[in-house]
Amino acid sequence: MNGSGGVSRAGTGNRAAGGEGSISGLYITDIPRELSARVPAEQRGPGLGRDAVRLLVSRGSTQVSLHAFRELPHLLRAGDVLVVNTSATLAAAVDARLGGEEVVVHFSTRGDDGRWAVELRTPAGRGTTRPHSGGPAGAVVELPGGRRLVLEEPLAADADRLWWARPSPAPYAVPGLLREHGRPIRYAYTERDQPLSAYQTVFAVPAADGSGSAEMPSAGRPFTAELVARLVSRGVQFAPLTLHTGVASQEAHEPPYPERYAVPAATAALVNAARAGGGRVIAVGTTAVRALESAADARGVVRAAGGWTDLVVTPERGVRVVDGLLTGLHEPEASHLLLLEAVAGRAAVRLGYAQALARLCLWHEFGDVHLLLRDDNRHGMHC
Repeated sequence: MNGSGGVSRAGTGNRAAGGEGSISGLYITDIPRELSARVPAEQRGPGLGRDAVRLLVSRGSTQVSLHAFRELPHLLRAGDVLVVNTSATLAAAVDARLGGEEVVVHFSTRGDDGRWAVELRTPAGRGTTRPHSGGPAGAVVELPGGRRLVLEEPLAADADRLWWARPSPAPYAVPGLLREHGRPIRYAYTERDQPLSAYQTVFAVPAADGSGSAEMPSAGRPFTAELVARLVSRGVQFAPLTLHTGVASQEAHEPPYPERYAVPAATAALVNAARAGGGRVIAVGTTAVRALESAADARGVVRAAGGWTDLVVTPERGVRVVDGLLTGLHEPEASHLLLLEAVAGRAAVRLGYAQALARLCLWHEFGDVHLLLRDDNRHGMHC
């Protein structure tokens, strides 16, 4: 998933399949089919690894350059801190039946009361799905092994795509169900099913309670252990946090839903020290921005924090901690484009996306990545 933490896909699949793609207003109106990353980078040719993607770098509103992702250590400097999401990806898609009809359940978010937010989908052939109406309340979804879900209420009052559902009979362990019968959520632009390992980042740490992300925090996917070591050897530090992402939105302009996060005390101290010493705080993924900004006060001081966040980062709200963002390329009308603007400014994002299209960068979770650095005199943005 490009981005994640409530990222709005705004018609993913339909847009990826059509059109010539053009710049209109601020961003592209369609993603040309040939610019959808259909398989992971390591499957595109012999000898390739996860880091065989390209890196578009935007410095302020006037500078854009294109690099190999492996060049990242030379584009950062000692004292920079990369904030990474350690949430592991779940095998969140499970075949089921609703009244005699075949459906696919996408398990999104585990609630504090034992319920799960779920999205029902209709099988569309070749391992992909299309939208299915939610509800009604009281409907029973039949799962493998005699397990069931009882739909209770929409997650949001004004939308019925995601529903709170209660496991039945007596609450069973959904993570166990996913391990036995689940598979990674897949979108129509991908070429084939992939093993769950293809959706785990090098930073993923399985949670003791089986929690995780419905879709991969994909900005961290191109990192390898070797690249991490090279970055550390140059004096770049890593600060871990956790935000468990839900399923991506299928409606344009749908804001992120609340998600569970945790910012450890050690990460808060590392980020605060970097800021005090003139280092840059660069979030790896929109999920890392959401979690880190949720743990910061009005002065930008980060504290250890956790629980649920409903923070929506917009240009009007701004960012208090983050100086840069490493992220994938987001779909037209995606709500997280506003988060990118909050970090780097509208002009920088507009120019970056124009260049992404012109230079044939690849979209989606297996695609190329974009490093946006703030044009901020406090840090002097020249690498």
